Amino acid sequence: MSGTVLYDSECNLCNSQVRFIKKRDKGNLFRFVPLQSEEGGDMLREAGLPDNELDTVVYQKSGRHYLRSSAVLSILRDLGGGWRILGSLVIVPAVIRDFFYRLVARNRHRLSALYRRRVSTREPLLPTGKTEPRSGAGGSDASASV
Repeated sequence: MSGTVLYDSECNLCNSQVRFIKKRDKGNLFRFVPLQSEEGGDMLREAGLPDNELDTVVYQKSGRHYLRSSAVLSILRDLGGGWRILGSLVIVPAVIRDFFYRLVARNRHRLSALYRRRVSTREPLLPTGKTEPRSGAGGSDASASV
């Protein structure tokens, strides 16, 4: 079971979340695609979203698209271990979960200022428009930075 995470590569908070997932992804289950890339735009349209929808994390797995809080909870569930417990918050109605998701998404650039010192010294995960191959998927890991 593997999935693709679409994220805003120009957002420090979003980049820190990608780093969080990568650090805990023991089975190389996740592939990351910037929303700003051509592939990201195509995947947004496949999910029924406009290709300029940069406030939404999308998690594509097994032919299904999870959006917003459902994406976050599915990712946590797939990380396994103790994170699976947080994934059980899916029992909270999506309208409530997505209210809080949208609140954070709308303010993510302001919130990322809290992380600016820690994150700004690191290089971007991927240049805008590039996608990262899953490590161990037959490609070279030399293209992956982090």
